Amino acid sequence: MITNFGYVLLFIITGALFVGVALFVSKLIRPDRPNDTKLMTYECGEIPFGDARIQFNNRFYIIGLMFLIFEVEILLLFPWAVVFKEIGWFAFFVMFVFVFLIFIGFIYELGKGELKWDIPAPLIPRYEENVGVIEEEEKRETVPSAKKL
Repeated sequence: MITNFGYVLLFIITGALFVGVALFVSKLIRPDRPNDTKLMTYECGEIPFGDARIQFNNRFYIIGLMFLIFEVEILLLFPWAVVFKEIGWFAFFVMFVFVFLIFIGFIYELGKGELKWDIPAPLIPRYEENVGVIEEEEKRETVPSAKKL
């Protein structure tokens, strides 16, 4: 007799076999003709040029981390709001302290100027053969497309 866990194990094994067989059959019947165009890195329809190892502005990482912090805060606020009447005033004060600490962090980031988007135009790197990536000294208003290639 199979227990409930046995049914789950049987379901997982069947799913793994189904995926394995599907991958094997697709490997057998698909054409395999690699060329330079197929093996080229795909960058959202743009022709790739230069080295991929360039430095990004730290603002992107800070904005991403702040998004995660506020996302977690919202994930904690929703269940708290649903059961607020059952948990009492102590939980209200605990959540108030939590939101206050998040707010202090937000004010700190505002004070540092990390949320300002009026940043100067970026230095556009260009690639030279046998030299590598060189940052141009002139600042441009818009980012040029890859049509110069």
